[in-house]
Amino acid sequence: MSKILGFAKKVPMLWVVLICGLVMGLLWHPYRQAAQWLVAVLVAVSLVDTLKGMIDDVRQGHVGVDILAVVAILSTLAVQQYWASWAVVLMLYSGDAIEQYAGNKAQNNLTVLVQAAPQVAHVVQADLPEGEHALPKESDWSTVDVDKVRLNDLLVVKPGETVPVDGELISPTATLDMSTINGEPMPRRLYQDAQVMSGAVNGSGTFLMRARQLARDSQYQRILNLVRSAQNSRAAVVRTADLMAVPFTVVAFIIACVAWIISGVPTRFAQVLVLATPCPLLIAAPVAYMAGTGRLAKAGLLIKTQDVIENLGRVSHIFFDKTGTLTVKRPQVAKIDLPEGREQKVDTDRILAMAGAVESYSVHILANGIAEAGAAAQERLRAWSKGQTHLHAREVREDSGNGVQGQVDGHQVKVGRAQFVADGHSSDLFGPLAPDEMASYVSIDGVLAARVVMKDVPRSDAAQTITQLRELGITRLSMVTGDKEDSARIIADQVGITDVHAGLFPEDKTNLIAKASREEPNRQPFWDIWLSKFLGESVTKSITLMVGDGVNDAPVLAAADVGMAITDGTTTAASESAQAVIMNDDIACLPRSIAIARRTKRVMLQAVMLGLTLATVGMLCAAFDLIPVVVGAFTQEAIDVVSILWALTALIDRD
Repeated sequence: MSKILGFAKKVPMLWVVLICGLVMGLLWHPYRQAAQWLVAVLVAVSLVDTLKGMIDDVRQGHVGVDILAVVAILSTLAVQQYWASWAVVLMLYSGDAIEQYAGNKAQNNLTVLVQAAPQVAHVVQADLPEGEHALPKESDWSTVDVDKVRLNDLLVVKPGETVPVDGELISPTATLDMSTINGEPMPRRLYQDAQVMSGAVNGSGTFLMRARQLARDSQYQRILNLVRSAQNSRAAVVRTADLMAVPFTVVAFIIACVAWIISGVPTRFAQVLVLATPCPLLIAAPVAYMAGTGRLAKAGLLIKTQDVIENLGRVSHIFFDKTGTLTVKRPQVAKIDLPEGREQKVDTDRILAMAGAVESYSVHILANGIAEAGAAAQERLRAWSKGQTHLHAREVREDSGNGVQGQVDGHQVKVGRAQFVADGHSSDLFGPLAPDEMASYVSIDGVLAARVVMKDVPRSDAAQTITQLRELGITRLSMVTGDKEDSARIIADQVGITDVHAGLFPEDKTNLIAKASREEPNRQPFWDIWLSKFLGESVTKSITLMVGDGVNDAPVLAAADVGMAITDGTTTAASESAQAVIMNDDIACLPRSIAIARRTKRVMLQAVMLGLTLATVGMLCAAFDLIPVVVGAFTQEAIDVVSILWALTALIDRD
């Protein structure tokens, strides 16, 4: 908002300067003295404004090099080049306006997230009767600021409104647009007791929810914290470019002084300085990086600092966790095995639907996969029977470590270990499991009904992602997992990774990454090596990237040069310790993000070098009296515009 206000402030000042120029032109003859006084007043106001800006920059830790503009204005006045003074002032305010516009343009993708933040909530004044989910009357709830929502408050969310805080769905169903949180294009259908996240947009009818987090602790606020962290940070390359503006300023003064001394004409000093512009360093560099940050956000990757862009573009060794990163989040049902002689007598969809109804109440690692497969089986049964009643489990009891049981449609259903489920029946009716397979057994009314075989399944785009990374020149790709060697190898072969480290504890993974960071980096072109040394970057250190999703990945993510958590928009310990977070649960975001990071830095360097080259050539031409003072002032602004517009090309999607 402050940048927008700053832009609004500069635009009226531009009109003031333009009108003053028009009036000065009318007064020049025969009221030359009055016109000169008008210039003096305009310059005095501009100098005060510029000096205040310099002081603010220094207080914020930025290098204040507007001294060039100050001296250029004073020197043009000293040599009585009043039109040049007016031109420099005009360029000063128009340059500020262009900078504000470019900054706002570059931050647009991030600003959209901030503006979509929940602001209010509808709080029900009294709890509904137990077991009732009817919507309260409008007179029964009041609208309050989202910060005033308390834990366990009952909230009403109307169609088109944003979910104010994280909570639990009370209504039977709800359809939510999750695109703001994780980029998911299709609305998500949720059922009673499901978790609803702040920032999601209600795409169906009014529903009730129970607040389980305060606004400050909710998911969307955590996303905003990441956004603000990225906005307020300054990449090391940008800071280096900032510091490079100081020697550029010194060089500009040297050229101006030498031109004055050799020619003996004071005007040469002013001619050189009006062309001296550090804007390619001070403006183009941060604009390019902010544009890159915005593009990463649009692609689904939020970064905590802009330094991530630099390291991401120079990554030489990538480590992947297996489960939940290269594979889907949880084991999936691969097949249903039936005991011998029952293949033609039992409907596997019905068995799976009944097992899923019971497992939906379990906390076991395999429960979610069976519950999801059971829900899909119920949908198939419902379509087949044209409206079959939804199967619900009652009297559910879980025997920790063994399994879960409950009543489903009048039948006693057990799901879990063979010893728990079989009830004296032999489980040898099924063949052996493959190394990457897991199994849960199902019995109905005490009779062994089926074996549900599950396995880790690679993400559909994992293999393509690995291929794209190799096409980007990243050949050091490793899998690190606590899983067994044989099952890890199966997944690695399917996605195309040959370097597998299995059976590791978190400390083993951390040590492995620390060792990799001491490796020789990939061979780089001579230009990249020279440029890295010029910018103060290490060219002897390998840049490591760790991609993970689990709680046990948190210390490993923190140990890598770039820790990247892959989530579906929910907050985890991994995303808290990571420097970058993939919000749309799409691993294909990784190679795209690396390409964006590389292009961002490339565009930044092009904008800086182009601007500095043009400014230096212009100063040398002015030193030889090839560019008049007034023309030089407008040329300087043209150089600024070219540099900033080139930096904004980092927004263009070419990857």
